Amino acid sequence: METLLVDFLHTLSPLFLFLIIAVTLFTLSKGADILVDEAVSLSVRWGIPKMIIGATIVSLGTTLPEATVSVLAAIEGNPDLALGNAVGSVIADTGLIIGLAALVGTLPVVIEKINKQGRIQLMAGILLVVVSLPIFSKTGTGVIHQWVGFLFLGLLVVYMVMTIRWARQSNNQEIFEMEEEKSNLFIQIMKLIIGITLVILSSKVLIPSVEITAIRIGIPQSVIAATLVAFGTSLPELVTAITAVRKGHGELAVGNIIGADILNVLFVVGSAAAVTSSGLAVPVDFYWLQFPAMLLILVIFRIVAKNKRDVITKKEGLLLLGIYVIYIVLNYVVV
Repeated sequence: METLLVDFLHTLSPLFLFLIIAVTLFTLSKGADILVDEAVSLSVRWGIPKMIIGATIVSLGTTLPEATVSVLAAIEGNPDLALGNAVGSVIADTGLIIGLAALVGTLPVVIEKINKQGRIQLMAGILLVVVSLPIFSKTGTGVIHQWVGFLFLGLLVVYMVMTIRWARQSNNQEIFEMEEEKSNLFIQIMKLIIGITLVILSSKVLIPSVEITAIRIGIPQSVIAATLVAFGTSLPELVTAITAVRKGHGELAVGNIIGADILNVLFVVGSAAAVTSSGLAVPVDFYWLQFPAMLLILVIFRIVAKNKRDVITKKEGLLLLGIYVIYIVLNYVVV
């Protein structure tokens, strides 16, 4: 199906490609709009903090494009794309998306929840780097083995169980001031599924459209592979976060990004490594650019999220965004 889509897009003129990009961006934003509305509505109905909803249901839904791209890339023998997509998405999520969200609205921070989820977020990034080190491979080069993929998927289950437990504790400890008319639960869940589906399908059409358009106008394919795929698969998180912030639900945006970062390691890398008997080979440049950039931006996010103002400021958002821009430039100039 995807091959047919790509073949069809190759037959279109740049004008029609731009038209498809515009339409898919619209459907992507509408899907995110529905997703945020229903996620917030469900959090109120169940008495679950919006950040927890963002870190589980919303994050799992918006991370599916990364997982799909990385798994297919791993099966087709392209570990650079599989691993680069996951690591690049963590950097894009934390730098670009949090940075932009902080600039366009307010990103409130609940210290107790940031301490729990944020600690796992940073530890997941560190764990990914550690298992990628050449010392764990007999070949002398970095390899994320298949058993590591299954380990990551097991840790994903543990993370989800822990998150649900925290949600139940929050349900007992917190009282929501916000009350709204409760619509039919089945309809709410169906709308949530429709929102997630629109986001994912729109991304599936948008990513190859952008890639083909970029090639047509002369952008090098190496740059597209290193940055555009990761950016494209992060579009659901970007649109969802910006939509959430504009609707005054900044905590949902923060929770979504933290959850997406964790899932990019445990779910995306785990799935991609698990489907290949030879594992994912780690390119050399990952050790001096991709991994350091990922750890740097995760550490800085951890620092700014724990400030005493209980909000990620516009200056801090600009700092994260600046790091992401430098990372993109280095990919283009150095790699």
